[in-house]
Amino acid sequence: MADDLLGHAIDLLGDRRVGAVELRFLAGRLSESLRDVVLIAKSRGVRLEAPGP
Repeated sequence: MADDLLGHAIDLLGDRRVGAVELRFLAGRLSESLRDVVLIAKSRGVRLEAPGP
């Protein structure tokens, strides 16, 4: 989803006719996607940590 949103964001941000409602919607979806990416990264990081002594 993040990859699709990035492409959509590039298109929307390049269009001067896009209004505040569309930009707010995009910002919300980007925030949700970024939250998911962070959760996945943290989860993978925890699994990859080497066990302590």
